[in-house]
Amino acid sequence: MEAFLEALTFVVTPYNFLLLLIGVAGGIVVGALPGLTGSVGIILLLPFMFYVEQANALIMMGGVFCGAIYGGAISAILVATPGTPSAAATMLDGYPLAQKGQAGKALGVATIASTAGGIISMIFLILVAPQLARFALRFGPPEYFALMVFALTIIGSVSAESLVKGLLAGLFGLLIATVGLDPFMGYTRFTFGIPRLLTGFPMLPVLIGVFAISQLLVQLENVGKPVVVPPQNVTNVLPTRSELKGLVRVVVPTGVLGTLLGCIPGTGGAIASFWAYSEVKRFSKEPETFGKGNIYGIAAPEAANNGTTGGALVPLLTLGIPGDVVTAVILGALMVVGVRPGPMLFREQPEMMNALFVSLMLAQFLILGLGLLSVRVLPRVLKTPPSILFPIILGLCFIGAFSLNNSPYDMLIALVFGVIGYFLKKHGFPPAALILGVILGPLAEGHLNRTLATTHGDWTVLFRPPIAPVFYILALLSIIYALKGAAAVKRRAGLVNAGEEKGN
Repeated sequence: MEAFLEALTFVVTPYNFLLLLIGVAGGIVVGALPGLTGSVGIILLLPFMFYVEQANALIMMGGVFCGAIYGGAISAILVATPGTPSAAATMLDGYPLAQKGQAGKALGVATIASTAGGIISMIFLILVAPQLARFALRFGPPEYFALMVFALTIIGSVSAESLVKGLLAGLFGLLIATVGLDPFMGYTRFTFGIPRLLTGFPMLPVLIGVFAISQLLVQLENVGKPVVVPPQNVTNVLPTRSELKGLVRVVVPTGVLGTLLGCIPGTGGAIASFWAYSEVKRFSKEPETFGKGNIYGIAAPEAANNGTTGGALVPLLTLGIPGDVVTAVILGALMVVGVRPGPMLFREQPEMMNALFVSLMLAQFLILGLGLLSVRVLPRVLKTPPSILFPIILGLCFIGAFSLNNSPYDMLIALVFGVIGYFLKKHGFPPAALILGVILGPLAEGHLNRTLATTHGDWTVLFRPPIAPVFYILALLSIIYALKGAAAVKRRAGLVNAGEEKGN
């Protein structure tokens, strides 16, 4: 308790609290703007993180992460365009309620449910993460290699549209990660005699290009189209006392559901929010009201969606496994600023971890305050013309790439990977799979080399119990799950095509 009180004192100092406030507010704005997600928000934050201490950077990043997850509900409710994929379920009842002239209540319910789900997940994170980190201290290079193999199978989970395309994108990411000098033998790999490639491709410009610049290129296709935000009634924000009682019965179980799903790599907020929506509708006494503006249809996905924040950070911080696209970007961002997620982080820098936990908890209350106070302002934010917004974001992207080494070469790398990311998105290849390959590939290679070096080339040590085989089994189950998911997508597509042909 004393350690958390010290962390609280550190976070609430004017400077650190201001950083947290800016992070939460910026995350809400980024999440609310359609086309920009939490991953883009974190990437835009990176240039500023080089000028602050690691603990300050973590505080600000945590604020952006939590704020962006909540912000996606704003555009989902007001303009039926989810700012983030995980807010798609919120739109099902949020937008119909807004069309009835009750946008204020829809936003109020979403804000309260998001805060409650976030608090539940942060309590879980604080209680579980240190215990899991202590267990992970038993890991050696063979266990970590098995863990990285399991983490690489997440590529299948982020490849909902096409498993083959996801695997190809992941292999391309692994190929990119091999460019440069071999870290153990010193051989050059795929440099083609170009001195610049001896150090490989810097992670920060690759992240900026694949996620941020590519998304701008996609959004440029809509330039010239008017940004229409219908007028909304933003009064009567708070639900009534009877509605609050019903919200408690919905928010608590769905928040727990989202937290547990967030701990499972490859799930994410979208799965949690739709699952929560489905279950609340299933057990409702008035299921016919869902899809027509039922406030519980807003609260359930928002509580589950924000519940995944703390859950997803458990495997990320303790084991270095990203659970979804946003946490994959967070992993890359942490490594860029010199923070290596894993069990040793809790042992070597416990003060920094406690400060992160406290800031994430305070971020939930800032979301509540900012969300309720800014209801009248939020619709105006969505009217920002792309001609103003996109140049600012592009400029920040190039500043972020340049700030790594003060080199125009890194800006060129960001632009090149922006074009690559654009074509990946246009042709259905998941950029997240590429990034997972770039980040996890070198980690797996390093642990494999260390294992073989210490055992004189004995490959059997990779499969010795008790821990390593568990991760190989989990990897196999993850592959089976991905194959079943791909088959289900094909079946749904076949049914849709058959329905269209029958209609014609």
